[in-house]
Amino acid sequence: MGAAEHPMQALAAFLPEGSFDKVIRYIHRYKVHLTVTRARKTVLGDYRHATVAQNHRISINGNLNKYEFLITLLHELAHLLTFEQYGNRVEPHGREWKQCYSLLLVDFVQQHIFPPDIAKALHQSILNPSATANGETELLLVLRKYNVSRKPGFKPLEELPTGAYFETEKGRVFRKGNKRRKRYECMEVTTGHLYSFSPISEVKEVAPPGGAGWKV
Repeated sequence: MGAAEHPMQALAAFLPEGSFDKVIRYIHRYKVHLTVTRARKTVLGDYRHATVAQNHRISINGNLNKYEFLITLLHELAHLLTFEQYGNRVEPHGREWKQCYSLLLVDFVQQHIFPPDIAKALHQSILNPSATANGETELLLVLRKYNVSRKPGFKPLEELPTGAYFETEKGRVFRKGNKRRKRYECMEVTTGHLYSFSPISEVKEVAPPGGAGWKV
């Protein structure tokens, strides 16, 4: 889907039930130019602060499920609130941003907008927010359960046992290795090369390969 500016009522289709009115109050109060855009591989959302010529600008990927959409929007709104209070005098994901983001999350969690499993996973984000979504593996694993469309047979790498073989979307086959800090070290079967995978990478478990041409 291409980037699109959505009328405020149309925005409700992207948000969980019970969150629209609270979100709209922020959008109107700070005159936010909100854009729902196509899927981006490197970011889920983006914020650009207001200038003399433009209002605050936030963009959110339109392929996210409703709960992930809202959490991403709150992440970006926290940037806006931080800028309103401190301008460019603080770090983008510093203590001030973390405080703003935590307060937003607490407010929406207390309204029972999120299912219990997501609310539980958000507890760590409230205590110590991560600068990027990839830094909150437990939360992302829970959020993935609410995706409307999932590729048949694919699941997060985190759910596979160590030593299991899996196939990526592009058909490459790997063997799952040990976790190194926050990522798994996996060996590509045909080359023996090692690659680093995020625990939330969507993969398809396959039987151990055999026969000529396979390097195991």
